[in-house]
Amino acid sequence: MKNITMYSGPMCAFCDAAKRLLNRNNLKYKIIDVSGGPGIRDEMIKKANGRRTIPQIFFNDDHVGGYQELRELEKTGQLEASLK
Repeated sequence: MKNITMYSGPMCAFCDAAKRLLNRNNLKYKIIDVSGGPGIRDEMIKKANGRRTIPQIFFNDDHVGGYQELRELEKTGQLEASLK
């Protein structure tokens, strides 16, 4: 099973929706709060190929995208397969 990491921030409805989706699927994940210190958002932008919005979700080092991409994986039944 791949590790799930999500860059998130306060007062972010899409971040909350992504967390609910992961919890609904009984998946463990690590949250990195972009407001937690200098350089964290820059780290996310670099890893996410320039994407600046939150959430940004990664399976190991593979960039999944944001909530919409995560939701599409769940909707098409590809979420579990993507984590193997």
